[in-house]
Amino acid sequence: MTPVDDRRYPKRPLVGVGALIFDRGRILMAQRGKEPLKGWWSLPGGALEIGESLDTAVRREVREETGLEIEPLGVFEIFERIMRDAEGTTEYHYVLIDYVCRITGGTLCAGDDVCRVEWVKPAGLKDLQITEGTLRVIEKAFRKRRRYK
Repeated sequence: MTPVDDRRYPKRPLVGVGALIFDRGRILMAQRGKEPLKGWWSLPGGALEIGESLDTAVRREVREETGLEIEPLGVFEIFERIMRDAEGTTEYHYVLIDYVCRITGGTLCAGDDVCRVEWVKPAGLKDLQITEGTLRVIEKAFRKRRRYK
């Protein structure tokens, strides 16, 4: 995986993947253990490695961060996250591709660069520190999740 420092002040946007994983009306969330946004909650996921396909990346990231094996069912949303420093210079720039996924195996446990993983009901999202873009995607996914059962 690319060191975090290599992601700061990039020459071009970085591509990342995220996993929308549902279980009994809840979504799996990961609390970030490293910058950027250390302590914030997000979907399990991360940056692509050189030569890695999107499907392979989302499987790898979910396995590393949660201990779960998943099957990507399809792309749900594509959006970007641009974070600027105090001077207005682009500090981070990601193009994020979120997949709806289903669990195929593994045991849930926090790993890699997350400090916690939890199943969260829609009402519990308001209690978590989540970026507006991620929250928008999750709320949209809850509204449409019946298609992915």
